[in-house]
Amino acid sequence: QLQASGGGLVQPGGSLRLSCAASGRTFSGYVLGWFRQAPGKEREFEATISRSGGNTDYADSVKGRFTISRDNAKNTVYLQMYGLKPEDTAVYYCAAFYGSRVSSHRHHYDYWGQGTLVTVSS
Repeated sequence: QLQASGGGLVQPGGSLRLSCAASGRTFSGYVLGWFRQAPGKEREFEATISRSGGNTDYADSVKGRFTISRDNAKNTVYLQMYGLKPEDTAVYYCAAFYGSRVSSHRHHYDYWGQGTLVTVSS
């Protein structure tokens, strides 16, 4: 099970950190990712991180602004977001799959959190 939290209302240019806590004994065996879905749009990839945390990948739209990280001891993955823009407004989902390589493909992910809403507005 994945439980995302940390969403909220933030002004343009602001920052926010999302967290996603996972239950289970093999957290370190899962590749993790963050996706988002804006109203009326499909769910899209934002960031992914390998099992050890040593490899990451980002969507072009968030490169340099968002950072994904994980703490395997705490069974938690984070998404630190800086320089937020109104177009970042969406429900953010954490996701996981048991594998060895990072992936930006939604269909690779088997487990999904419930989502947390991020609203960027003045």
